[in-house]
Amino acid sequence: MVFQPSSWIGNTIARWIPARYVFAVLGSIALAILYGLKVNLSVAIVVMVNHTSQHTNSSIIIRSSCSTNDTDDIKSQDGPFTWGESQQGLILSSYYWGYLISQIPAGRISEVFSAKWVMFSAVVINIICTLLTPVAAQIEPLLMFLRCVEGVGGGFSFPAMHSLLSKWAPVEERSTITTIVYAGAALGTVLSVLFSGFIYTWQSWEAVFYWMGSLPVIWCLLWAWLVEDDTTRQRYITEKERILIQKSLGDKDTSHKMQLPWKKICTSVPFLVIMITHFCNNCCWYVLLTELPKYMSQVLYFRMEENSLLSSLPYLTLWIFSLILGKCLDFGRSKKVISTTAARKISTLCASVVPAACLLAVTFVKCEHIAVVALMTIAVTAMGGMFSGVLANHIDIAPQYAGTLIGITNTFATIPGILIPIFVGEITHANVCTQKSDLHSLGVT
Repeated sequence: MVFQPSSWIGNTIARWIPARYVFAVLGSIALAILYGLKVNLSVAIVVMVNHTSQHTNSSIIIRSSCSTNDTDDIKSQDGPFTWGESQQGLILSSYYWGYLISQIPAGRISEVFSAKWVMFSAVVINIICTLLTPVAAQIEPLLMFLRCVEGVGGGFSFPAMHSLLSKWAPVEERSTITTIVYAGAALGTVLSVLFSGFIYTWQSWEAVFYWMGSLPVIWCLLWAWLVEDDTTRQRYITEKERILIQKSLGDKDTSHKMQLPWKKICTSVPFLVIMITHFCNNCCWYVLLTELPKYMSQVLYFRMEENSLLSSLPYLTLWIFSLILGKCLDFGRSKKVISTTAARKISTLCASVVPAACLLAVTFVKCEHIAVVALMTIAVTAMGGMFSGVLANHIDIAPQYAGTLIGITNTFATIPGILIPIFVGEITHANVCTQKSDLHSLGVT
């Protein structure tokens, strides 16, 4: 039996595609949009800044030891803005100021009211801010304020998505569905980095923000139409699937407005370990997310087109790896080969040890371009374990409070996103981008 859909399209979707996977795919696209709009400035800033002016005005000019003879290519990528390295660091980090303050409120609002519309609001805020970026860029404080507001919207995403996952992902498929959703962050990074470079080459840096801010409107329509907060409100779902999900989740009342047990949360050892692990994972994640395009351009001297392709490649492999890992872990759990705890530990190990080892190894390979790209690709790919590891853990320990829990840990884990761009900007002040300082900062972080 199928709940009566309002259109033959909805009827077809309900009959052929499980509603939980419609949600998972649209949730993945949502995070792809948000991460794409988050990182596009990290790519575009490479061509927005006038590097020649910085070299001319700087009293200390130290070039990267990874030298290039093609200085005309570097000059051709000069933009209109004379932001120094410290200013660039502040601009890139300003997103995370807003991201930091919105996490916990978003979690609670998602649990008590509607996670669906909190997620919708997150994307709409980011769309508006992205479209206004070229205008705001003319006034640096205004750009930083706009990025801060964009961060507020971005901060809604994880708490809202975790709240939805706690109501839509059966326990037996939790690693798979959680990975599908959060792998969208990697896919969005791939597409943003790749197409930002192509759009710039084809048109201009302003067009990067106009194109990427316009296309997500299609997602807004699909999300409002096809997704609901839980199975009891979903029109496009079969009775069989609704019963399957509710039976797996214990058929709990998902409309409750329970008080948060703050004392138990703050004294829970598993929760505190998850929070620390999330923080450590994000230290590595934000180095790679915010600084990789600049590293490829200013230290290894890749041109914009090459930079976009090589900076996006690791996130494509991350996306593929995370989906495979999540499915394998769920298969192992279903066959009783591994426990849920073991599955989370395996994922976390991949996302922690491997990237750290690769970043340290980068400091020893100097200007070997192929080796550096290979190590960076492995480092980013291994970060895919985070989706079926520490992120899924919140739902494991307290599904009814998943939105708030991810809000708390992600608030703490956002601190590296604020500090890392500023830190890198300070140590490369006056464009002192020597190979030693850049690689050492990446390795230590």
